[in-house]
Amino acid sequence: MRYKVFLLAGAVAAALCTSASRAAELKLLTAGAFKSSVLALLPEYEKTSGNKVSVENDTVGALMKRIEAGESFDVVVITPETVDKLVGEGRVISGSRTNLARVGVGVMVKTGANKPDISTVDAFKKAVLEAKSVSFIDPASGGSSGIYVEKLFERLGISDQVKPKEKLKQGGYVADYVESGQAELGIHQISEILPHAGVTLVGPLPKEIQNYTVYAAGIGKATKDGDAAKALIASLVGPSAQALFKSKGMEPGAD
Repeated sequence: MRYKVFLLAGAVAAALCTSASRAAELKLLTAGAFKSSVLALLPEYEKTSGNKVSVENDTVGALMKRIEAGESFDVVVITPETVDKLVGEGRVISGSRTNLARVGVGVMVKTGANKPDISTVDAFKKAVLEAKSVSFIDPASGGSSGIYVEKLFERLGISDQVKPKEKLKQGGYVADYVESGQAELGIHQISEILPHAGVTLVGPLPKEIQNYTVYAAGIGKATKDGDAAKALIASLVGPSAQALFKSKGMEPGAD
């Protein structure tokens, strides 16, 4: 990881040398869980490079459909497996994949509500079964946490009991449903929970059933400014990014 950061740091210097003559305009596609991190890091990159970045986010599944339908981009932040798939399809530059961070799944309640015990697998099951309503990302939308939660309920043998009270979110933030009172309990990636003042993180899933999603960046094959794209990725693995990821409940690197 350190070697890759060193190489990418060189890209920042290269981009700075060219920024005086022209500013690049980059398009970054990112999975929802990484959006807040990207937006927090962009001002520093734009200030030092002179480049401008537009950000669009969606679920991993939806982004894949958009890209495979021909949407152009300079940098994409999704899972390593999907970056590799796009490399194989000739849509992302080979060798450009850089793992950024990983994030686990957590449970939330509305701020001020009682926190259920989720310290063990049995306690988690009890909390889910006793909740009047449970929200998570709709698996059909392609959100990685929603796909995992659906399979987890099946694995725990509580699918049939939970299904009637599910409040599935079509992408975006499960916290919206919890904060508004539409759902008593919410299950989502921790980085999607912490930024919301209206909800409280109860805690991560027990380690026996925890699931981590790794996020990686890749450079679009059709980018018109490879140096600027490399520098953008470098800014997503630098010291500021490392500190930010930790503050958002993410683990940097995840090689």
